[in-house]
Amino acid sequence: MKHLKQLAFLIALSFITTSCDSTRTALFDPYSYQKTTEIKVEAIKIMDKAAMPYQNHKQEVEALFLEIEKLQEYEKNKPNNEITFAMWQVLSNKEKNLLAGFFKRWENKEILSPLFIDESKKQILSALDLLIQYEINKDKESKEQLLELISLNS
Repeated sequence: MKHLKQLAFLIALSFITTSCDSTRTALFDPYSYQKTTEIKVEAIKIMDKAAMPYQNHKQEVEALFLEIEKLQEYEKNKPNNEITFAMWQVLSNKEKNLLAGFFKRWENKEILSPLFIDESKKQILSALDLLIQYEINKDKESKEQLLELISLNS
């Protein structure tokens, strides 16, 4: 009888482990949430300064991207975290029209118009909010929205 209970427990444990693994989505991570939120706030703060010469704020931009690079490395090595990592790759790609692309344009143009800054902030805030919502919820809807944004920017 004791062996039968142990066998039933092992089968149940195997089933739970297998079914959880099949979802292939990393669990909520408070560190990822905190760092993404911090990066969002800092990025918007720096973007507001893009109507001034880039060189005056180059160090702030470099510090922001150092934080992004650290978080990207963290996200890359987290199991079952391909979607979040892919989104950070899109955000940090200078050839795309999101975060890194904005700062590249600012560097090239030296000063950006307030209208361009405002429109860019809306897009970037939306992308970062999607990433934050995905981290919080890990649900099908936020996953699909994030995957759609990634595919539009790939």
